Amino acid sequence: MTPGASAIVAIPAVSALVLAVVPGYRASSWLNALASLATFAASLALLFVPRERGDLLIVDDLNICFIVLNALVGFTASVFSASYIGHEIAHGRLTLPFVRFYHAMFQAMMAAMGLALVANNIGLLWVGLELATLITVVMVGLYRTPAALEAAWKYFILGSVGISLAFFGTILVYLAGQPVVGEGLPAMTWSRLLEAAPQLDPALLNLAFVFLLIGYGTKVGLAPMHAWLPDAHAEGPTPISAVLSGLLLNVALFALLRFKMIIAANPGAIRPGPVMIVLGLSSLLFAALMLYQRRDIKRLFAYSSIEHMGLITFAFGMGGPLANFAGLLHMAMHSLTKSAIFFAVGHVAQVKGTQRLADIGGLSVTHPGLAFGLAAGVVAIAGLPPFGVFVSEFLILTTTFAREPVLALIAATGLVIGFGALLLRLQDVIFGEPRGPAHQMEASMVPLVAHLALVLVAGLYLPPSLVVWLKRAAELLG
Repeated sequence: MTPGASAIVAIPAVSALVLAVVPGYRASSWLNALASLATFAASLALLFVPRERGDLLIVDDLNICFIVLNALVGFTASVFSASYIGHEIAHGRLTLPFVRFYHAMFQAMMAAMGLALVANNIGLLWVGLELATLITVVMVGLYRTPAALEAAWKYFILGSVGISLAFFGTILVYLAGQPVVGEGLPAMTWSRLLEAAPQLDPALLNLAFVFLLIGYGTKVGLAPMHAWLPDAHAEGPTPISAVLSGLLLNVALFALLRFKMIIAANPGAIRPGPVMIVLGLSSLLFAALMLYQRRDIKRLFAYSSIEHMGLITFAFGMGGPLANFAGLLHMAMHSLTKSAIFFAVGHVAQVKGTQRLADIGGLSVTHPGLAFGLAAGVVAIAGLPPFGVFVSEFLILTTTFAREPVLALIAATGLVIGFGALLLRLQDVIFGEPRGPAHQMEASMVPLVAHLALVLVAGLYLPPSLVVWLKRAAELLG
């Protein structure tokens, strides 16, 4: 197996061990960012290596899309963390031992997600996601407040139930593969299972898909398995909110897509596409309506993540090269935009001293630069031109309209409802009368600006090489 695939796991894993013993906030924050940059460089190197597969690890056009996006957002989140955590230390919300623990767990989380993405073994894929779940549970409860501990416990219970169901589904796929590809490691190798998919027992695959959809769907944050997500976003450190929305949800969706490919290749098994369409549209509509009731700014954008993960699941459920291309593009645009929004929200919570929407107002007066960044993020995530989210949503809706006009209308209705909710809840935050304190903002805006710049460029021009790469990944999905 290529060294690059191993590096995606090895760099953050070794960095986590080092960061666990590095004293001092500044040294550990710099090392955390440098380690994340090295992982991002290793992910870019995968673009230039042969597409290879072994019994444990694999490199193909599909997982490279997820790996590069994962590493990019991980790097910018680590840069944002440096200033964000510094503010938390200065105001007594975190102590130095907790910060050392935070940086070590950040890299361990990146290693676990990287393991899931490069795994060609379905058991190793499950291990990576289970490890990422346990680490993020601890990260969500970092502040040790009653609300944070409650959110972490809720996340642990629901996440563990979901990942346990996914484990049972993984066992069923293994049992289906045994008679065809042999016992042991071959029956756990995803690429071999995909090649042998037409010969697998459809009854076992159907049962496995139910458990996998519920199990990994819980981690994706699809309704009605979403209950952990708003609490985890609201009570955990804001960099972890950015990672949860921008990365971990994608990794869980990646696992679901890997199994979808196996089940879709079996002519006697259930068609996974229609099930994913229903679940995706339900999540989209539910989250869009729930946006109107949110009173916490981080919970508001947590439900926005549920809305967009529903739309992405819907696109992959529709299937076909164009819908899959649109789904991959929207996944990338959502990750970059939503993490940028959480960077802005983290700054807002620190300068205003609260996350309550009712206590935040008039950012355009007190912090005009921050107000502009948040407003740009909201415009982008709402799907307005010229940002990349508009392009991906337009592709999803047009390709759906050509095949199923009613489904396109339902999806468009959900997006319009969500857009109205964001306008209603955030217009006073940005343009209303100033409310709450107006502390000086000490954090850097570079990660926020960088993400929004990438999303803006993607809305105006997609490089041909990027289009070709996404097309190859979309074709693999079927």
